[in-house]
Parts: sequence; C-alpha cells; structure tokens
Amino acid sequence: MNPGGEKVFIQKVADLQEKELLSLAKNRLINGDNPLDIIDDCHQGMIEVGERYEKGEYFISSLIVAGELFREVTDLVQPIIQEKMEGQESGKILLGTVSGDIHDLGKNLFGMMMSCHGFKVIDVGVDVPPEEFVRQAALLKPHFIGLSGLLTTAFDSMRETVSLLKNADDPEVAQIPIIIGSSLFKSETCETIGADYWTRTAISGVNICKQILAEQNKKTKNESNTL
Repeated sequence: MNPGGEKVFIQKVADLQEKELLSLAKNRLINGDNPLDIIDDCHQGMIEVGERYEKGEYFISSLIVAGELFREVTDLVQPIIQEKMEGQESGKILLGTVSGDIHDLGKNLFGMMMSCHGFKVIDVGVDVPPEEFVRQAALLKPHFIGLSGLLTTAFDSMRETVSLLKNADDPEVAQIPIIIGSSLFKSETCETIGADYWTRTAISGVNICKQILAEQNKKTKNESNTL
C-alpha cells in the first residue's frame, strides 16, 4: 500500500464509508497486501468508531453499521487467510455472551478476529446459561473459553459461569483458561469475577490467546522432551 494508505483505510472505516472501504480492501488484496494487516487496520478504524460513540458523536446504529462493515471486509479477506492457514489451525475457543445479555457486537468482532488469526471459533450465541458453557466445554475441550458481556448486570452471570467452570467435575474443563471481555472492564472487575484474563478490545484478546497457546505448546514440548 502507498505511504499513508493505511490511514486512509482506517479513516474510511471510522467514517462508515462502505463503498470506498470495500474498494480499498479489494485493491489491497489485488496488490498483495497481507490480509491480517487489512483486518488490523479495520480494527483500528473500529476503535475510532467506539471513541466517537463514547463522545456522543455516534449512536448505537453507527456501531451496528461499523460491525457490518467489519464483517464485509472479513468476508473478503477470510478465504485468503483460510487458504494460507489450511491445516494449521492454532487453537480452539468456545465463545458466547453470558446469560442476561443479548449484545453480540463485541463477541462477533472478537470471534472474527480470532478466526482470521487462525483459531477455530465455536460461537454458542447470546444469553447463554452457565450450565451450557460447562456442557459445551466438556464436549469440545477448547483451548480457551471466552465470555462476553456489555451490561454491568451481566457480571453476576459471568461470575457464576466462571465458578461453575472452575469447579467442574471434569478436571480438563476446570483447567481451561477463561477470558472475559467487555468495554466496561477494569482489572478489579476481572479479579471479582474470578477469570484468568480480561480484555476491553478484540485485538488484545487475540494477543492474549496467542500468548497462552505459545506457553501451552512450549510446556507440552518440554514435557515430551523429558520423557
């Protein structure tokens, strides 16, 4: 991409300019740009959308439009990413919005970014009861469990879900790292809920999962070398 082109792309996302954005995305792919760079730039634009929302410049409808733009860009680049990563899935995450909350924009954004970075995402939807997370975790044995929620009232559901998972009869389930996500989170919130990790943004959540998986793989390798 030409110098400064990334800034133009990010600005198109922030300004919710669909036609121009998709045209730029297609041109970047034709010119051989890394699809993950396109996703990351799109995410930077989404951050600016969120900032405008917090300032009162955008409303909920704008957040919905931004989420749809991100999905459209993802639809363009994901086939290329999947082709490059075929047979190289790095990990699996069980993802859902907790009971009492039906917001899914943050969850969907995180899930798309995880998928674009080579993770298999099992999305169980919104308003998911704690018992369902435990059941799915026992069935699927994911590398991570991601709990999403926007409402502060959902924090109690998160706490209950984390407690059930940590005290599950299946020892494998009890050991699965739990990541909670919300734009309202602070470190104190994570400690109160009892999760292992917390994030306010999709990209930081992806980076957390990549770091955890790298540590898990290193541990497995070391254990196999000692046998």
